[in-house]
Amino acid sequence: MIIAVASGKGGTGKTTVATSLALSLAADGAGVLFLDCDVEEPNAALFLRPALDQSEEVGVLIPQVDAERCTFCGRCAQVCVWHALAVVGRQVLVFPELCHGCGSCTLNCPAGAIHEVLHVMGRLETGRAGPITFGHGILNVGQAMAVPIIRQLKKKHLTPGDDRVVILDASPGTSCPVVETMRGADFVLLVTEPTPFGLHDLRLAVQVARDELGLPVGVVVNRDGPGDTGARPRLDWVDAYCAAERIPILMRIPLDRHIAEAISDGTPLVTARPEYRPRFAALYERIAQEVAARQEAT
Repeated sequence: MIIAVASGKGGTGKTTVATSLALSLAADGAGVLFLDCDVEEPNAALFLRPALDQSEEVGVLIPQVDAERCTFCGRCAQVCVWHALAVVGRQVLVFPELCHGCGSCTLNCPAGAIHEVLHVMGRLETGRAGPITFGHGILNVGQAMAVPIIRQLKKKHLTPGDDRVVILDASPGTSCPVVETMRGADFVLLVTEPTPFGLHDLRLAVQVARDELGLPVGVVVNRDGPGDTGARPRLDWVDAYCAAERIPILMRIPLDRHIAEAISDGTPLVTARPEYRPRFAALYERIAQEVAARQEAT
């Protein structure tokens, strides 16, 4: 089963939930693959502390033009929907930062004057965190596109028929990197907090995961307890929204100073509070039930 852990905004505790779920399942003997897909700011390794023994550079294939064969007809620029090429007089300009590596220019060049070379955008690192197989991507500073790194991270590790539990830790927000992380998942676990900002961004995340990608979703409410407004009861906006949208709230993690101190020190939640291990195991069972119910309904 592939579970994408996401959130509409940063700082909700998404990685806290993802790493604790992985550690709890691994402790129960399950095979676990953890992929940190937040390639712009990967931080799951701070909690899982894997021994990374493999590294490889990755990126996209960009066009390189042979000026001696090029007729400067402009066909390459015409077919590039990303405007990554421009033909100016007898010169072809290539903008690597805009290129998505689709290969259209190479395929459509009538003179066969274009071949592709690797434009390195980042790297993939792989290792083990105890019984957990771990991988993450790191986008190089100055690179604009995270999606190719995420796509290659998933391609490297995800194979058909793999019976391990796969946990994908997405980047915050609802932009293209999050969509790429969610794509192909069996379930999306959305981590939110009981605040107006948390509710606002939860709505956006639900719209992407459930309404646009058609994936089943469930919610973990982190820092639960003080209420949405402070003065009003805890069962307020987030609960009302989830009830109205028929989205299950699968787990609540209270606002707890001891937990916050442990997280700030790089200690996983289930290490600081071992009593949460069975709760995360139960969370996985709830997710499995939701996935099974959806499969039966379809």
